[in-house]
Amino acid sequence: MPWCEACDAELEDDQLTGDGTCPVCGSEPLEHRPSPWWFKWLVVATVIYLGYRSYQGVTWLVHHV
Repeated sequence: MPWCEACDAELEDDQLTGDGTCPVCGSEPLEHRPSPWWFKWLVVATVIYLGYRSYQGVTWLVHHV
């Protein structure tokens, strides 16, 4: 579904004008809605956490083997 960045709205394909622009503001809509900032932050935090836990697991394994 197209996403209009200027209007901050999701559009149906049949709502677009003949040339494929937004009927409200006239801008070119994006193909997909961008990911929200909190989702990107969650992915970064998860990668950092799992990296730290992997480091802990490796150091535990080295000391106990």
